Amino acid sequence: MFLAPIPDPGGLSGRLVDIPNGAAGVFTTAAAMRQLINAYKTDIEIRTTAANLVFLTPEKNDLAEVEALFNFVRDNIRYLKDVHAVETLTTPDRTLQLGYGDCDDQVVLLGSLLESIGYPTKIVLTGYGDPGIFEHVYLQTLIQNQWVDMDPTEQIPLGFAPPDPVAYWTEPV
Repeated sequence: MFLAPIPDPGGLSGRLVDIPNGAAGVFTTAAAMRQLINAYKTDIEIRTTAANLVFLTPEKNDLAEVEALFNFVRDNIRYLKDVHAVETLTTPDRTLQLGYGDCDDQVVLLGSLLESIGYPTKIVLTGYGDPGIFEHVYLQTLIQNQWVDMDPTEQIPLGFAPPDPVAYWTEPV
């Protein structure tokens, strides 16, 4: 079960949605994340935030723009676990307001910011314990015809991905 987001200016809100157990539930959550990215990449608040964050980077410097957005989410959105035993997804505008979110919330925010100024993204699911069990999500974006890893939940540079996953899935483009 997960708490699907409903935009609301106050408190936790949403609706409970039954999702399958295991990998099927993970893929259901990834699909909901993609829906949020697609819905919010055209939101004026998200686009304005992205434009403000890249404003001082050199024009048409893709790497500098992507790095500015990545660094902002990494350095300004605190990692905070979901409610116990409830998978939650937060809208990117709400994550900005709150200043916290778990890996899926940070991926949705970063993906929305990137796509709002023209950078395509892919969701990446990984697991590090048992094969076929996904535990983490991060993002890739396309810079000069190369997909670049982005994990904003760790104090690591752009381009780094958690090593040695035993489960790995990349969103098809």
